[in-house]
Amino acid sequence: MTTVLKLGGSVITDKGEPETIDRPALASTAAALGRADPGRLVVVHGGGSFGHHHADAHGVSSTASTREAAAVTAIHDAMGRLNAAVVAALQEEGLSAVPVRPLSAAVKSDADPTTSSESGRSLGLATRPVRALLTEGFVPVLHGDVVATPGAGCTVASGDTLVAALADRLAADRVGLCTTVPGVLDADGAVIEEIDGREAVADVLGDATGTDVTGGMAAKVETLLGIDSPASIFGPDALSRFLETGTAGTVVR
Repeated sequence: MTTVLKLGGSVITDKGEPETIDRPALASTAAALGRADPGRLVVVHGGGSFGHHHADAHGVSSTASTREAAAVTAIHDAMGRLNAAVVAALQEEGLSAVPVRPLSAAVKSDADPTTSSESGRSLGLATRPVRALLTEGFVPVLHGDVVATPGAGCTVASGDTLVAALADRLAADRVGLCTTVPGVLDADGAVIEEIDGREAVADVLGDATGTDVTGGMAAKVETLLGIDSPASIFGPDALSRFLETGTAGTVVR
């Protein structure tokens, strides 16, 4: 069984304070993963107050590009610091976590990737190393990152886009997005149990709070609707349930 799990940047960092890890939340999340038996596990984490802060400062996003090496380095290095903390937390819980850095393994592949909507199929991602790591018993840990964008320099490939690309190319059995909310919420604040098309929930999808250069809940839903595997969007309290059952919060089909 292959599980692709995204840890939202807002779950493991304080997005209001630049480069601030939420240590208790990260430790709790790592502990839940350490207690579980998810089989072949790939973890992707968001930028939180690390990548988003630097990307915003340099005016780079999933659609706004840069050709400045200093901007690419600043964003990538910040994500490396967060990635190192996530890998260390997982290792402390007994998981064989290792870093995989998308800047060296991915490229946007759309004809005009600065205006196209993000999807897993718009990202050229080298998944052979990920497959090999899984086969050898490791837990690859990827993250949102700046990546080469033909004709535009570099743009941001969001963690959600990486999840979609990995889910399709690894034929994942389970896909989960752990966020700060218990799922996609309706106008009354109740969790929508299942989504099978954006039109049905367009009026309740909004942008993320805080500095976020990759879009909010609407972008997450649209990206997940484009993959073949059912995916769950849920809060940290439901992480163990997702790992046990494969579903939690809102299921996107």
